[in-house]
Amino acid sequence: MSQTRTLHRSEYRLIVAALLLIIIFVSPYFILGEDAHIRVHDNLDSNLAWYRVLAQSNQMLGSVDATIPQIMNGNLQRGAFGTEFSLIVWLHVFFPPMIAYGISQFLTRIFAFLGMFLLLKKHLLTRNEWAWIRVGVSLAFALTPFWPSGMLSTLGMPLALWALLNIRAGERSWWNWITLTLLPLYASIVLGFFFFISAMGIVWIIDCLRGKGWNLRFLWALIYFTFIFMAVEYRLVYSFLFMDEPNSRDEYFHARLSFLRALRLSLKNYVLGHTHVMSVHGLIILPVSLLALNIVIFHKQWRQEKVFLFLHLLNAGLSIWYAFWFYKGWAPLTERFHFLNTFNFARYHFLRPMVIYALFALSLKILWEYKPGWKRASLIFLVAQLVMVASFNEEIVYKKKPSFQQFFAEKQFAEIKTYIGLPQEDYRVASIGLHPAIAQFNGFYTLDTYNNFYPLSYKHQFREIITKELKKDKKLREYFDEWGGRCYIFLDELGKHYMFKKTSKKEIKNMELNMQAFYEMGGRYIISSVPIKNAAKNDLVLEDTFDSPESAWRIYLYRVSFEH
Repeated sequence: MSQTRTLHRSEYRLIVAALLLIIIFVSPYFILGEDAHIRVHDNLDSNLAWYRVLAQSNQMLGSVDATIPQIMNGNLQRGAFGTEFSLIVWLHVFFPPMIAYGISQFLTRIFAFLGMFLLLKKHLLTRNEWAWIRVGVSLAFALTPFWPSGMLSTLGMPLALWALLNIRAGERSWWNWITLTLLPLYASIVLGFFFFISAMGIVWIIDCLRGKGWNLRFLWALIYFTFIFMAVEYRLVYSFLFMDEPNSRDEYFHARLSFLRALRLSLKNYVLGHTHVMSVHGLIILPVSLLALNIVIFHKQWRQEKVFLFLHLLNAGLSIWYAFWFYKGWAPLTERFHFLNTFNFARYHFLRPMVIYALFALSLKILWEYKPGWKRASLIFLVAQLVMVASFNEEIVYKKKPSFQQFFAEKQFAEIKTYIGLPQEDYRVASIGLHPAIAQFNGFYTLDTYNNFYPLSYKHQFREIITKELKKDKKLREYFDEWGGRCYIFLDELGKHYMFKKTSKKEIKNMELNMQAFYEMGGRYIISSVPIKNAAKNDLVLEDTFDSPESAWRIYLYRVSFEH
């Protein structure tokens, strides 16, 4: 009894230490504030500006038909900015952006740790002597570089799996149902949980086929979980069922990879992962799991390690599924069933972080049991992985990128607003050489934006501005025409580069834009981070240049020079 009590105390201390390390990990957001460095892609360039725009639009609780007037001349539906039942949007209403961001990071990582720990302790590594594996792997999982606005969409999966497996086993605790009720308030069904719930539905079907009965409580839990998500995401449900107007997703085309390229992408994803679900597993976890697999096969431990072997197959299968979703062999099916293009079924690979870290835990357990000398090796592997994920802290990874303050350059854009001297709602701007999210964050009404759900008619109208530039560059033309999520002023000379800092020597010499189309849409100013040498040929005149020590950009403000 005393030994068991000692083990419990030891695990408690490990948990406290892990929580303190999570606090230290997220501390730069609170200590540095707007001087902190954070991810740009699908973060600073989009979501953080959306939260600001939404909070200031008076449409937080707007109707399902409401629009956001600040963007795309009011053609952007309120639903494109997500649901008001998501806690993250309210964090950005009540707190300054970096405080809200830091709180979101802390909440996500705490519940990621809790979920993985509970899953391992209850269902995978139940013995007390494996406490250090449970806590260490859970901490490593919690420190992975997840997509910030995804919240618990992927890192919350272990917590959901713990609750559902409990219900599947007949447990009647209310904590399971509370978990399924609250998770949808801090996660997205399209960014993770659709794939998780449908995978769990397959588990229920397999149980039935194997003669384990209907297990109606498990089935009801899956239905209930889905229903809560649908209620939270009611705007998305409404747009799917009742909005008939063609949107930008209707021109999305994904199936273009050859078999060989899809095979290479499978291997790349298997080893390196994906930017939205970076599990940081290639250097430590992958070799350790393969080593453990070799031990299991060599010693013929297939029966006692069924879960371990299944996770290995699932991990590889998810990477293959992800890559081959883009295989051109899908083309006949996507032409017949349009929803196969508009919905990204490749995202089943979003299950991989949970799978990989559960696999890591089981791998360490196998090594720990293999030989007495391997216990120390297991601990070394775990510490090495913790060091690895800790090195992916945003302040380290993005140190050479603009800080939050440098990116959004609020003082500099306030000067531009003052210089123009008109109410911002009376004119429209577009950006060249920098993300339109910056202008949006600073209150400017923009014709351009980053969003993958807006009227197709607007996409075609906007395309008139950049038609000649798209003709020059096949890759840009395909990027805009077959996706269009970045409704940007694309230029052949700049390509798909959107961040030309003030240190850049880049100049635009051969720009060809249809400024008549721009003007007719309300466009009056171009905000550029690079000088346009042939501005006059494009009916533009340089108004002024703006610089600021707190900004990453030198802004050239151009005005449309003809009047009608």
